[in-house]
Amino acid sequence: MHRRSVILGLGALGLFLPSPAQAAQWGLSEGQARDGIRAALGQAARLATTRLGRTDGFFGDPRVRIPLPSRVRDVQSMLRRVGLSQQLDDLERQINRSAEAAMPAVQTIFVDAVQSITLDDAVGIVRGGDRSATDYLERRTSDSLYGLIRPRMASTLEASGAYRTLQPIEARLGRSGGMLGRFMRSQSGGQSLRDQVTDDASRRAMSGVFHYVGEEERAIRRDPVNRTSDILRRVFG
Repeated sequence: MHRRSVILGLGALGLFLPSPAQAAQWGLSEGQARDGIRAALGQAARLATTRLGRTDGFFGDPRVRIPLPSRVRDVQSMLRRVGLSQQLDDLERQINRSAEAAMPAVQTIFVDAVQSITLDDAVGIVRGGDRSATDYLERRTSDSLYGLIRPRMASTLEASGAYRTLQPIEARLGRSGGMLGRFMRSQSGGQSLRDQVTDDASRRAMSGVFHYVGEEERAIRRDPVNRTSDILRRVFG
C-alpha cells in the first residue's frame, strides 16, 4: 500500500495526521505509521495496567470493581443488613486484590501483542474509530489473558481461604427449596460456586483492563498532552 493511502486513511478518521505533503517533508513512512500505532497502543496498555495494578486499582474504582457473582451477592446483601457480611466482604476484596496482582503479567502479554502489529493491522485500526486499537488488542489477547488471570485468581483465592468462605454458602444454596431454589441451581450451569466465582472474577478483571486501555487510547488520540513520544507526536500530531 502506498504511503499516501496510509496517511489519507489515518487523517480521514480525525487522528490529526499531517497532510501528505507535510508527511513527505517529515519523512513519515508506512513503517512509521505502524510504529505510531504500536507506540499509542503500548502506551495505553502500560498506563492502564499500571493504574489497575496499584492497591485499590480495582477495589477502589466503582467503574471496574469486581463484585461477587449475583448468587453470592444476594446472600451478601442479606447478611449486610444484619451486620454479618464480613466474610463475604473480605472475599470480594480478595478477588479484587487478585486482579490487581495480575496486572504486571498482563502488561507483558499486551506488550508482546503490540509488537506483532503489522502495517495492514495498523490501517485497519485507524479505520475503526476511537477504540479500534483496544478492540484489536482484545481480539488478539483475550484467550491468553484468561489463561493467565484465571489460575492466578484461583491460586490467590485458595491461599487466602476465600474458597472456604464459599462452602457453607454453596451448601445453603443447594438446600434452597421450591421454585427459587431450582432457579438458583439452574443458574449455576452445573458449575461449583467456587468455579463460578473464579470464572466471573477473571472475566470481569479482563473487562476492567480493556475499559482503561480504551480510555487511554481515546486520550492519546484526542489530547496532544498525552502523546509522550516523538513518534506519537508525528503520527497523531
